[in-house]
This record gives sequence, structure tokens and C-alpha cells, in this order.
Amino acid sequence: MYNPKSLKAEEFISHEEILSTLEYADKNKDNLELIDEIIAKAKERKGLSHREASVLLACDNEEKIKEIYALAEQIKKDFYGNRIVMFAPLYLSNYCVNGCVYCPYHLKNKHIARKKLTQEEIEKEVIALQDMGHKRLAIEAGEDPVNNPIEYILESIKTIYAIKHKNGAIRRVNVNIAATTVENYRKLKDAGIGTYILFQETYHKESYEQLHPTGPKHDYAYHTEAMDRAMEGGIDDVGLGVLFGLELYRYEFAGLLMHAEHLEAVHGVGPHTISVPRLKKADDIDPDQFDNGISDEIFEKICALIRISVPYTGMIISTRESQAVREKVIKLGVSQISGASRTSVGGYTEEERPHDSEQFDVSDQRTLDEVVRWLMEMGYIPSFCTACYREGRTGDRFMSLCKAGQIQNCCHPNALMTLKEFLMDYASPETREIGEKIIEEELSNIPKDKVREICKENLVNIANGKRDFRF
Repeated sequence: MYNPKSLKAEEFISHEEILSTLEYADKNKDNLELIDEIIAKAKERKGLSHREASVLLACDNEEKIKEIYALAEQIKKDFYGNRIVMFAPLYLSNYCVNGCVYCPYHLKNKHIARKKLTQEEIEKEVIALQDMGHKRLAIEAGEDPVNNPIEYILESIKTIYAIKHKNGAIRRVNVNIAATTVENYRKLKDAGIGTYILFQETYHKESYEQLHPTGPKHDYAYHTEAMDRAMEGGIDDVGLGVLFGLELYRYEFAGLLMHAEHLEAVHGVGPHTISVPRLKKADDIDPDQFDNGISDEIFEKICALIRISVPYTGMIISTRESQAVREKVIKLGVSQISGASRTSVGGYTEEERPHDSEQFDVSDQRTLDEVVRWLMEMGYIPSFCTACYREGRTGDRFMSLCKAGQIQNCCHPNALMTLKEFLMDYASPETREIGEKIIEEELSNIPKDKVREICKENLVNIANGKRDFRF
């Protein structure tokens, strides 16, 4: 029985409801009158239901798809302006007790080098990331109660926040670890984490159980209900995501939106972020073994539809995707990207990119400086801002600001000030020159005069060596 307010996984992600939604979408994919109504609703910037969005995903009318893409681009501008938030993943440990068949960290993979960073090694990794200019990390670790207990994660977070190197500082640590208890989520909240991220991998219960044959992750309900426990534990910024390519994409898309609707219905606040990873090659994993892979065109359409269906959510894309794909989806709704990522444990301190312990192949292997310059050349402002989380603008407080379009008054100047820090401390001369011009041009886009004047003053202070201003 489908019930978005239920706390039971099989009721808020109802298999029958998804099948019925897909049938409805197939029946109406050429119903232009209905499609126009749904697009008109999307233009109100209040989002779409999983059923409405599924009709648009099924629709293959080129004119309507163009309209959807133009709307996605406009909604992205309305809510996020031309800012793109920068982050990097930090892999703490690849010890894992699960048997996930699509991940090289699975227990039976005997030829991957297993490694867990000591606190001293974490410090070196973080300094390497700070030396690039990163301010926001997403920490990753395999599920292993012996090697990676919650105490290890908490100690690692404390270490990361404590490291001040030259002008470097990690100001926000997001956490991507296995589903856990309310008590452990409370501990993560107390440790000062930003967003708790957990990918569902697939919402199709039967496929989920086959893809996770052994280990604690096999428990579909416990995994799917994790965000409710995180919210109960006081974490009000949570990040959803599916691994596209494991199951049929239309099923996953409907499930993902149902999960967002569930969080909104129960907790009054939807997902802070939605990630859109696609299955990629990795050690011991051949994506061709999974026959649900999606084309770049379908991937772009999914990104555009997530943007118009959940307009307030941050959308994340990783270096799994190539520069060309990232370029397209940034336009259609992505608001956060990683740069210069290394997906192996201890990868940042190695001169050559290690491939023997990567979680997945990295398609976009450019340096952070190159990624920042590329974004600016396309007219975007790379933002290293972490102000909302540090000012307590999380959960429903962030969402209400975002939904009212008010976030621009603090996010735009914060983006310019953190970009200025990057230009002063880490950028190449060429990147710095482009960045200074962009800052000059973008100052006029700050709506409030007073905010603009304070921002100008702070930019001068940053040039004179002061750091960490925020609205």
C-alpha cells in the first residue's frame, strides 16, 4: 500500500505504485495536452510529483524535451544563479564486509589493496587537498564494524576540522557512510558534519537484494529507511542518489522522487542534495555485465527532470563523468561538482594517480585549477562557500530561504569571496586573471546595495591577507 507518510520502506517506496506510474507514463507519453499541463505546473517552481515527472521522462516529443531543458536551465538560474559549488571526496578506508556485486570493495575481491588511513595519513591527505584549494570534503568509507567503527569516523572528522595549513581549512565535512543507528547519527551531528549522504543504489527491492547478496547492506528496509533515522538523530541535511545502470532507469527515477516526496511529507524538508552517479568501470567490475546502462542523452534528460521536479535540491555530479557530459548537465541543473578527485584510499598524497585501489575510474582527471578555470570560462562562479551550514542555515531553514529565492543574497557574495580566496592562495596566473574579471562583473549582480558594499570591502580585506568572511 503506497503511503508517502509511512516510515516503512515498502510503503513509501511502493513497488506497485512505481509499476502503476510507469504504466500511466507509457499511456500518456504522447498526450500533449497533459504534458503541457505538467510543464505549466513545473513553471510554478514548486516541483512535480513522481507520476507527473515520469510522464515527461517517457515523452519523446523533441519540441517538449527542448522546452523541459530550457525550463530546467531557467529554474537552476532562479534558485542557484550561476554558482557551482566545489568539493572533493576523501576515501578513509576500503575495508568492507558487504558483497555488493558492482563495487570493487566487495568482500570477495582479493586482489584489491586494502587500506585504512591512520590519523597521521588523514592529516597528509587533507593538507594535500588544502594545498589545491578545497574547503569542502565528502568522506567515504566501506562498511566494516571492526576496521571502520563509528569511533574511527568521528575521530577522523575531528582530525580533518583541526588541520589548519597555511591559509587552508576544511570548513565542511559531508559524510557518505553505510546506514547506521539513530544514536550514531546523533554522534555524527554532534561532530559537526554537513550533509549525510547515502546512495540507495537501486529502489527495486528484488534487484537490491540480488545486488547485495551478503553483508549488512543486504537489508533493503534498514538501508532505505536510513534517512528517517538520520533526521531523527538531528541531521536535517541528507543527500539521496541512485547508481544509474543497475536497474531500469525509469523505475529508479520514480523511486528517487518518491523518496524525496516521503522526506518532505514526514519531515517537512526534502533532500538537501541528489546525486546522479552512473555505473562505471572499476577493478573487478565490468559495467557491461549490467544491461541497464543509460546513454548520455537519457542521462541529460534525467538531470533536467530532477531539476524541475525537485527545484530546491542541490544536484551533484562526480568525476565519474567526462568533461563533455559534465558541461551539458551543469547547464541543465547540476549545482555541485567534484574537482581533481582521487577515489583510492591515500590517493591525494601519491604523485601518480593510483589505479589499483580506485572505487571507480575517474573520467575527468583535470586539476582543481583547470576545473575552476573551465567553469569560469563558461560563465560560472566556482564557489568554495560553506556558510549556510556554519550559520545554521540547514534543513527547513535553508529550504525556506531557497524556495523563496532569498538564498541569492548570501550565496552570491559568499561565492565571490571564497573564489577570491582561491585566486589569492592557489590559482595559476591565468586562472587568477579570469577570476578577477568575473568577480568585478558579478558584483553588480548582488541585489542589495548594503550587501554589495560589504562584499567589496571584504574582497579588499581578502586581497590584504584576511580570510573567511561570510554572510
